[in-house]
Amino acid sequence: MCGCCILRDHRCLLFPLLRGDSFRRLSAFTRSHGWGASTSFAKVVVSQENFERPVSERWQEIVQLVKDEYLSTTQVHPWIVGFSGGKDSTVVAHAVFEALLAIPPSQRTRHVHIVSNDTMVESPLVMAHLDDVTAKIQDAVDSLDLPLTIARTKPDLDKTFWVLLIGKGYPSPNSQMRWCTDRLKIQPTSTYIKDNISKFGAAIVVLGVRRLESIRRMMTVDKYENVRGTNLNEHSSIAGAYIFRPIVDLTTDDVWEILGSFPAPWGGTHQKLFQLYRDAEGGECPVVLSKDEAPGCGTKNSRFGCWTCTVVEKDKSLQGFIDSGQHAYRPLVAFRDWLVEIRNDPTRRSAIRRNGRLTFDATGKHIPGPFTIQARMEILERLLAVQAEFGGCLITEDEQDLIHKIWATELQQEERLANAG
Repeated sequence: MCGCCILRDHRCLLFPLLRGDSFRRLSAFTRSHGWGASTSFAKVVVSQENFERPVSERWQEIVQLVKDEYLSTTQVHPWIVGFSGGKDSTVVAHAVFEALLAIPPSQRTRHVHIVSNDTMVESPLVMAHLDDVTAKIQDAVDSLDLPLTIARTKPDLDKTFWVLLIGKGYPSPNSQMRWCTDRLKIQPTSTYIKDNISKFGAAIVVLGVRRLESIRRMMTVDKYENVRGTNLNEHSSIAGAYIFRPIVDLTTDDVWEILGSFPAPWGGTHQKLFQLYRDAEGGECPVVLSKDEAPGCGTKNSRFGCWTCTVVEKDKSLQGFIDSGQHAYRPLVAFRDWLVEIRNDPTRRSAIRRNGRLTFDATGKHIPGPFTIQARMEILERLLAVQAEFGGCLITEDEQDLIHKIWATELQQEERLANAG
């Protein structure tokens, strides 16, 4: 086994690349990804020495790092902890909570925000878990009088998944047209961060990103250097925001060992999180704050997320829930698969774009416009039937009201054009 193979089941990301003539393979790998000669070998692999250290020792170092960063006088801006309820963000929230408890109340002068995002089409099981955990954190914060705010962001009503897809007729997202990530995830959370920056001059965003999540994540992590003399790096697109990544060098095994070894500081254990992953057989969609990170949303490396996600070929997490006995999710999977099927049906798409123009690609192939009004009505009718069968809220009354208003406006415009002709 090579020195970089830090996962006990030999699933190291770089293991296939480094066997045999390891240095030659590594050099070719780094060149092919544009890292160049300046990229440190230490950035790409985790040393065997670090792997052999007890995870409890490394965990205490992480908590101490978080504590030291919190107490740092070089910057006193608020912290915004991105919290999806998944394993990585839970470990970060756990570390922040433990660090706060270890700090005397008189020194807890920096405010901390634990912020989750609800796309309004999240997997209901995942949202139920997130609701449960954030409620427990809130109870602990209240009883311990910690300087911590629990917040949840949502997309604006006119930018929700259903308003855009059913109201305006946006075609189901795919890998070439992923209109959902920016509107449902990036914009709501970015707005929260910017609001804090406007109040305090800057904000520190604390994220559970890890270098060894994937090759793509490794490249993103190493693309941004820490500001000299700090543990922070500048946000790629939000001026005044800085990123703190306390668990960047942990492996997946480390994360699970920490969650299994240490009780949740807000009370209870992380057992329900283990069960959620066991049932879904997947990973969570990450906290996405920029378009650099958007490719991680809706990929095979991040399968907890929107139950409506049509970017992936098959929703493995929802199917995992069904296979583990959650049969109520069958109509959701069937509806999601149907959205994929009808996306490119020419009978359900308008010939012209929303701007009123016919559009063709470079080869002269026609690019269809949005779903027709009739197709949108069909989608809403089916969605409401699925909602009734499922027994939980899948689309809000406010969304339905706005959808009908959009339809009415479009139909009036079509009528005026027809009369003018």
